[in-house]
Amino acid sequence: MNERELHAALARAVREACEADVAALKPGNVSLNAPGHGMQAEQFLASAAAIALPISAPHQTVGARILAAIAATRQVVDTNTNLGIVLLAAPLLQAAWQRGAHESIQLALERVLEQLTVADAQLAYQAIRLAQPGGLGSVERHDINAAPTVSLLEAMRESAERDTIALQYVSGYRLVLEFGLACVERTLAQGISQHWATVACYLAILARVPDSLIVRKHGYRVAREVSLQAAPFMQALEENQEPQSLLPRLQVWDQELKAKSINPGTSADLTVAALLAYKLRALAPADARLQ
Repeated sequence: MNERELHAALARAVREACEADVAALKPGNVSLNAPGHGMQAEQFLASAAAIALPISAPHQTVGARILAAIAATRQVVDTNTNLGIVLLAAPLLQAAWQRGAHESIQLALERVLEQLTVADAQLAYQAIRLAQPGGLGSVERHDINAAPTVSLLEAMRESAERDTIALQYVSGYRLVLEFGLACVERTLAQGISQHWATVACYLAILARVPDSLIVRKHGYRVAREVSLQAAPFMQALEENQEPQSLLPRLQVWDQELKAKSINPGTSADLTVAALLAYKLRALAPADARLQ
């Protein structure tokens, strides 16, 4: 597989992970099943198509991938559909390009994160301002509206206590790889469809960690309550051989959350990252492909 073919394979993995996420019924989040929060599934699908090639391009830094993807997104939609996805996907794709012949994607990712620079932070900050996410507020150190003076990893470390996406940078993507990816693999191995494996991953992440987007917009108490509500759905899905039977209850919960403007968007972003990691693990290491 030459460089062009590899780029196409990585772009396809990005697009398929995003499309699988949009296709799945994720209570409170926008999907093909139901719009929400003033957004439609078509906006997310257009965003997925727009970012696939730029975020997976060869010979790019993590920061350049982030900015190129958000700039491409803003060409097709006028709202923030995928900032969290882009922030999580860029290091994973960098790891896919740099992974050694006998190296796991996790080890390659750890090296990528350690090598992040101030330039990466500058480009990522520019992308975040371009995306205009809601609910960020301001902080005393490394505020997004100021020029960064530390590496992107250090900037993420500053935000890790209040943002689960930032926490992935400093923890080596532990929640994504050791929990979300494991859930996807386990459910698929049980013969569950990709659709329901995606739902299971989303519910598992939501039940395990209060969603940081909900925390920012509604407070920790509300976020914790949503996590508690997700837990029995996840348990039922793991125990149920007919996951389709859960659909009516999930649809009701979806409507209840959206009626209260509660969107577990961070959990959805982490789900996409887990799906992408699953697809990237199936690819051979870069130096083996590019002989």
